[in-house]
Amino acid sequence: MKLLLEKINYRILILFLVLIATSCKREVKKEHTKIVETSRVDYLPYFNDESFTPHWLIPNSKEEEKFHKIPDFNLTNQLGEKVTHKTFEDKIYITDFFFTSCPGICPKMTKNMLKIQEAFKDDSDVLFLSHSVTPSIDSVSVLKNYAESNGVIDNKWHLVTGDKNEIYHLGRNQYFVENDLGIPKDINDFLHTENFLLIDKNKHIRGIYNGLNRASIAQLIIDVKALKLEKTN
Repeated sequence: MKLLLEKINYRILILFLVLIATSCKREVKKEHTKIVETSRVDYLPYFNDESFTPHWLIPNSKEEEKFHKIPDFNLTNQLGEKVTHKTFEDKIYITDFFFTSCPGICPKMTKNMLKIQEAFKDDSDVLFLSHSVTPSIDSVSVLKNYAESNGVIDNKWHLVTGDKNEIYHLGRNQYFVENDLGIPKDINDFLHTENFLLIDKNKHIRGIYNGLNRASIAQLIIDVKALKLEKTN
């Protein structure tokens, strides 16, 4: 009888220790998740070429001032309004390249951009810019229909058309949106990519994200929030 009681007490002790250990692991895991959901670094990196090598500059420094910036442009949105550098003055914006008749990746990209639009729909500091890579087909009226069909908020998210040479030059030589390193391309080579880019208020590239990947989209939302805090420090 005494031996039986000792065995029972021993089993109860083991069960108690296992429960404590499991509880501790859960707490650690929960705390780790909390950390991951915040910004990864004090400042987001800066990018200036197609390799997307991160440059760790201090915001508002002399180095940042001289760093690569997106130049001015002159395009037209779904409302028939001119969209230029000034449209995004003192704004953070997310940009990509698409076309309305795309049957493959573009609908998925649009769906994910809509998630980001929803996250910042009431935030006047954040805008969106999608360039058509088939501007001769995607007229203002076509873009307008596409915007209405997909829940695009006018003046929040600009779907733009314009000169093909300008759009392709911006995509390849300024946003570096394609990943085909070392492969020369010209206007006859179709520009098609799933990448989203994050641009800060000073027109610097601060991040590149896979527009088809859920985790990448979640990180983009986190990074936009980090960028907003960066300017208030």
